[in-house]
Amino acid sequence: MCHRRWKIEPFHREVKQVTGLEKCQCRLARIVRNHIGCAMFVWIRLAQVAYQTGQTIYQVKYRGLADFLRQQLKAPHIPMEIA
Repeated sequence: MCHRRWKIEPFHREVKQVTGLEKCQCRLARIVRNHIGCAMFVWIRLAQVAYQTGQTIYQVKYRGLADFLRQQLKAPHIPMEIA
């Protein structure tokens, strides 16, 4: 029983930390359910990629963010102009 319970704890931690689930400030039940559903889809996809590449979910998430930031610094999608 404890072994099963322990598998749930890392899942909750990963979902909250990787998807931003706890940062939702929605008040309506439907919007909260939609937010939770989207967070679950994100977690599932990150878990799939992590399993396929042999990395952790955290490595997959932050690698993607780092790549995006590098690309944006080289060639910004929205140009910043100083007035």
